[in-house]
Amino acid sequence: MTRVYHQPADLIGQEGALLGPTDWLLIDQARVDGFADVTNDHQWIHVDVDRAAAGPFGGTIAHGYLTLSLVNHFLPELIEVRGFAHAVNVGADRLRFLSPVKVGSRIRATGEIISVEEIKLAIQSVVRVTIEIENQTKPACVLDTISRYFPE
Repeated sequence: MTRVYHQPADLIGQEGALLGPTDWLLIDQARVDGFADVTNDHQWIHVDVDRAAAGPFGGTIAHGYLTLSLVNHFLPELIEVRGFAHAVNVGADRLRFLSPVKVGSRIRATGEIISVEEIKLAIQSVVRVTIEIENQTKPACVLDTISRYFPE
């Protein structure tokens, strides 16, 4: 369920708030192949189904950066901030790829608000996003996203 904040200032004091989980998302070969085409990363472990079957993971796996890019898919399911003139993605910290995502797996995200502060006439939040793999205890990816909201 999406947590809604009606204005950026409502984030102040929300450190420790848990977000999610999101809905599950299937990682299929078509998504992996499309990412390979866009990024020109056609390493066999991602796109060669036959060769990867005999490889270290027993099949193709998603690119780590594909998993990372899906944070943009999951964030609106975790948190919605309203009432701002504009917002910017400042970046990410502490990015770690902890487990490969096998093609055919489902992933989802959970989040936690790590910090909120006023910076340069804006409210900046850091949300730790954890990408989970269904039926696995170790996550695929963990990172801290940094967003800055400029009030209206």
